Amino acid sequence: MNRRELFAGLTPNKKSRFVPHLASPGVECFTNALLRTHENKEVKFYDDLIKGKQVVINFMYADCHGACPMVTATMGKIYDVLKDRMGRDLFFYSITVKPESDHPAALKAYAKMHKANRQGWTFLTGDQYDIETIRFRLFRMNHPGIDTDFAMHAATFRIINDATNCWTMAEAFASQRAILRHISWADPPKPFKQRVIENKLLQAEIDKEVELYGYRKIV
Repeated sequence: MNRRELFAGLTPNKKSRFVPHLASPGVECFTNALLRTHENKEVKFYDDLIKGKQVVINFMYADCHGACPMVTATMGKIYDVLKDRMGRDLFFYSITVKPESDHPAALKAYAKMHKANRQGWTFLTGDQYDIETIRFRLFRMNHPGIDTDFAMHAATFRIINDATNCWTMAEAFASQRAILRHISWADPPKPFKQRVIENKLLQAEIDKEVELYGYRKIV
């Protein structure tokens, strides 16, 4: 190692590529609760998982025999489509609603069983209070009948891009195309030249559909 490399390695506060938007609600909204991953690593919810990143979050639990495995399977299909981005500029987080039984080993076994133990996809557990706080802050519908219904934990994906302060969500049982479209709404802005090219291609498709059907047909 030469002197330049040595001193470069000692330089403090090296900038992260994950930079939050100036209007990001940050820790005050997301909390910085200490959670544990399925690899038994301690992480801070905002600083380590959300800050400056684009994420898709859902809730589940390992011994669920209803919706959770189906939603995990859907996420697996979405992952396959977006695999080149996963762990680089897009991350999946599946948080248990039963932390009292879903310790890291149980979540790791679940991830392995459902072929979800992949780069950029993390299963999380922690203190019940912290998890409920995160769930209510990110998923609440402000309707007691929905928010307190345990069966509703698997119904939606929360999609957030903290770098652009974009929030959206998708129904977990929507079509793959619809979920991918919702995720794309939170994508970072593309360069102008690329948008011009893509818009021309899209307009050509629209013109063709209008010519065939008299209107735009979206399947």
